Amino acid sequence: MTTCWKMAAFVGCALLTALLIPRTSLADEPSARERGVWQKHEYSFAYMGFTSTYSCDGLADKIRLLLITAGARPDAKSQPGACASGFGRPDKFARAELTFYTLAPSGADASSDSKPVDGIWRPVLLTDRSPRELSTGDCELIEQFRNSVLPMFTTRNVGDHATCIPYENSGSIIGLRFESFTAAPSRPHKPPALPGGT
Repeated sequence: MTTCWKMAAFVGCALLTALLIPRTSLADEPSARERGVWQKHEYSFAYMGFTSTYSCDGLADKIRLLLITAGARPDAKSQPGACASGFGRPDKFARAELTFYTLAPSGADASSDSKPVDGIWRPVLLTDRSPRELSTGDCELIEQFRNSVLPMFTTRNVGDHATCIPYENSGSIIGLRFESFTAAPSRPHKPPALPGGT
């Protein structure tokens, strides 16, 4: 009798696992393609934080990383702004001048002359070391990026689990998750058919 119950429990666990596997794999699949248009944005980003200090060129590099990670077009520009300190020197008033394009669904009253492109909803996660160049010292920068730059993107399902403690790296936690409407990867071209079949 005990053997029958053990066998039933084993079969039940196996069935439950089999039912859950397809659902998790479906969640990882990319969303269906939708048409979208590129929208241009220009923004002057002035960093205001207590914990970390950036040079203007370092700030510009870090923000470009965030733009591309969030789904901006690869030609995004982030230039060092007017800073009192020289190249590579920390500046309390670091600035960066941003010019970038984000994708918006073509039906969303988008004022754009660009040609529609295929877009998908792509999950984005910003945490400590994801992307690799981020660390807990960037917590306040990500907070400011979330508040001032992320609204220029088309996003959904935004989940913010960040805790930034001023003047304290060890207690800060980066955790920003969202889905961004971005350009779909180009479909591979099929080779031309050879004459005579095959």
